[in-house]
Amino acid sequence: MIDKNLLRNQLDIVNKKLLMRGFTLNIEKIQEMERSRKIFQVKTENLQAIRNNLSKKIGILKRIKKNTLEIENEVSIINKKIYKYRNKLKIFELDLFKIYSEIPNIPSEDTIFTCIENKNQEIMKWGNIKKFNFKIKDHIELGKNLKGLDWKSSAKISGSKFVVMKGKIALLHRALSQFMIDTHTIEHGYLETYVPYLVNSESLYGTGQLPKFSSDLFHIQSSEKINEKIQYTLIPTAEVPLTNLIRDKIFNKEDLPIKLTALTPCFRLEPSSYGKESKGLIRMHQFEKVEIVQIVNPKYSMEALEELTLHAEKILQLLNLPYRKVQLCPKELGFSSSKTYDLEVWFPFQKKYREISSCSNMIDFQARRMKSKYKSSSKKTKKKFLHTINGSALALSRTLGAIIENYQLENGAIEVPLVLQNKYMNGLKIIS
Repeated sequence: MIDKNLLRNQLDIVNKKLLMRGFTLNIEKIQEMERSRKIFQVKTENLQAIRNNLSKKIGILKRIKKNTLEIENEVSIINKKIYKYRNKLKIFELDLFKIYSEIPNIPSEDTIFTCIENKNQEIMKWGNIKKFNFKIKDHIELGKNLKGLDWKSSAKISGSKFVVMKGKIALLHRALSQFMIDTHTIEHGYLETYVPYLVNSESLYGTGQLPKFSSDLFHIQSSEKINEKIQYTLIPTAEVPLTNLIRDKIFNKEDLPIKLTALTPCFRLEPSSYGKESKGLIRMHQFEKVEIVQIVNPKYSMEALEELTLHAEKILQLLNLPYRKVQLCPKELGFSSSKTYDLEVWFPFQKKYREISSCSNMIDFQARRMKSKYKSSSKKTKKKFLHTINGSALALSRTLGAIIENYQLENGAIEVPLVLQNKYMNGLKIIS
């Protein structure tokens, strides 16, 4: 959530920045509601001041045994007015809260000035795109021929946008997850964390999925209706439970940064589409992902974003997968993000780069929603909101698809990336 003070005191500036990401504030409505809120807040505070003075007066009169009935009646009338004004104030605050909770984050200055003509900016490319001297196949056909990707069974069991993996392809998928987790915990210093896959609405609100993106999520409720008030949602990403570990907490400055990673399934109601670009392992209702999260002092948040992105890039480099790094323009930013880098891996069959990781700095946007702060050792210093950074490192299904296509051989077999062969694939070099 954006700082309320910015929305109250710099509304025009905030609106101009949000317009760059295609979001228009209803300035007149916000200003009108803020005026009404302020009127009832001032009225309430003035009446409270009067009541406090009268209460003191009652105390003095009682000590000298004077009649206080008239003043007590006056206090009673004031209390009724305060109750009335407080209720009206709550209504305006609730309505404003609903409006503010659906306003996306402000793009960073870097994002605004780096991105030209609302186009994502390519920062760099890494790796050599392999030239094949035979007709290449896509990962769908290769996986099917190797009896490792079973689309018919998954369609029968669940429907479209699911997959059954078997044999050595399933082993490769599992090996990738262990390789990623090991790299991030051993080399990059993240704490491996096991988290629930079902979360409540407060958690989804905290990271920004609710209220705006409810229709993109899988919501779960017990068919037996043991407790109708409890409704869970399957996580769209481990970002939700990992980041919510700091909700309603105050940390010591010395305890920062906090670096967490988790391997979880992710569940998303991807829109129905029939193009080549959404087939196979590219767009799934269920897939696994390794997420990395950093909770940091605001002073170092942009530096932390660069570091976290490099950690995601390291996985692609160790797998020797060609990729490019792109900075998203304001219109492409996610709801909670202030600055985002996308990593796009090369898919030979499509002859294009496809997103495999999104690394974002949310600045204090999520921390405000979660009421997450830090404090210094000095008692005079105010508590401040933390900054949160997260990224995919990486999405397993897309990584698997990229490996199958980039490492394919003329006979339809798949070469196993060198970094996985001995430690994670039991010495297996070729999947055939």
